[in-house]
Amino acid sequence: MLRRTFIFLSAALVAVSLGAVSTAYAQAKKTYYWVSHGSPADPVWTYFLAGAKQWADDTGNAVNTSFHNGDVPAHQEAIRAAIAAKADGIVTTSPDPGSLVEIAKEANAAGIPIINFNTPDPTASFDAYVGGNNVAFGRGWAQYLVDKGLVKSGDFVWMPVEIPGATYGVQEEEGISSVFKPLNITWEVTDSTLDQGEVITRMTDYLTANRDKIKAIIGLGDLVTGSIKRVFDQVGVKPGEIPVVGWGNSTDTTQEVLNGYVNAGQWQDPQATSYMALSMAAMASSKIPPGFNIITGALYEKDTAQIYDDILSGK
Repeated sequence: MLRRTFIFLSAALVAVSLGAVSTAYAQAKKTYYWVSHGSPADPVWTYFLAGAKQWADDTGNAVNTSFHNGDVPAHQEAIRAAIAAKADGIVTTSPDPGSLVEIAKEANAAGIPIINFNTPDPTASFDAYVGGNNVAFGRGWAQYLVDKGLVKSGDFVWMPVEIPGATYGVQEEEGISSVFKPLNITWEVTDSTLDQGEVITRMTDYLTANRDKIKAIIGLGDLVTGSIKRVFDQVGVKPGEIPVVGWGNSTDTTQEVLNGYVNAGQWQDPQATSYMALSMAAMASSKIPPGFNIITGALYEKDTAQIYDDILSGK
């Protein structure tokens, strides 16, 4: 059991002299579960995990973490195991739209706070959401390409994603569609897997076969956007020859932005997202209802990319 006693010497002396009563506060160690649909091989999840570990170190609470590589049944089972273990709180991504609706209800019924992070699903009864707005991000990427004059009516845009049908890609495409569809800009989403070597191979093959018609690329995940330089170099595409926007939570992408391979990257505050999600779970565990969401994220270009590169490099 972790006990924290706050002692202020000057105040204690005054209390003794006045015959006052001094109160010490103690906090019992609690156990939280952090559940991700991602892969530990995905660079961005290193930062999300670091935020969870930092929170555990700072608070003295236990945080049980698990990755499920897009395996929805395994993800569901992990949350049910946390409920069975009477967790003090659960923070979880949404691996697929609607996939955690029933399980969130189970957590609610058990009186266990369940906070959604990274990939939102408003159809589930989560206590709160911490992370980016994927629909807004997708709309922002598409609008960026249009506003910068990088795509126009009749153009074709390629959108690689790691996991087909995953919440984040579905929501991002929804936002993109709201901009592109009225302008008669067409697109295709292709899947790439969570293995970076396979990601590069599949992207290289697709770009080689379709290079002439691709007017821009939107990377719907960090692994695919972070692989752009390697793919371009293999195919012989020069930096800036094909405009690229997308996720930017890795040093691979910050370097690509700095070197002209990617026009703009989306920062999601991964460490802060995990840290704040666990803080909200702790708050709810202490019977303080969240009652609000926390939205993170910023789109950066070459002029500010160094800021994010320094953060991701631990400088």
